[in-house]
Amino acid sequence: MTDQETIARFIFLRAQGWSFNRIAVELSISKPTLIKWSRQHQFEIANLRATETEALAERVFRQRHERWESLARQLKKLEEEIEKRNLEEIPASRLHAIAASLRAEINREMGPVRFTENTRRIADEELIYGRHEWVP
Repeated sequence: MTDQETIARFIFLRAQGWSFNRIAVELSISKPTLIKWSRQHQFEIANLRATETEALAERVFRQRHERWESLARQLKKLEEEIEKRNLEEIPASRLHAIAASLRAEINREMGPVRFTENTRRIADEELIYGRHEWVP
């Protein structure tokens, strides 16, 4: 491999979450050199990691979103059916129980709501990330 190919491979492996030790063995490069490359190419590593994370999140969240839509449709149908019924004439306890179960499942699927804010600053040629989280 040429130096540029080796650096590109390093960036790829680092973005994949490989440790310096593991990369050093894989590429036969000293750990201090890898650390130097990490500082020099931190933005490329961060961008590649973010791109891959975003692609993974898109696949995961698409499935979750489809599940949420399905649960919401089922709940809406049940609630519409409950509205049509005269509760004094037709026992609707089963419909209420199913609706409650669906609401609980939706709450489990959604999980707690979190608001986050990422901050970053550059100091001495190193990128520093911070994260603030608020849970209502």
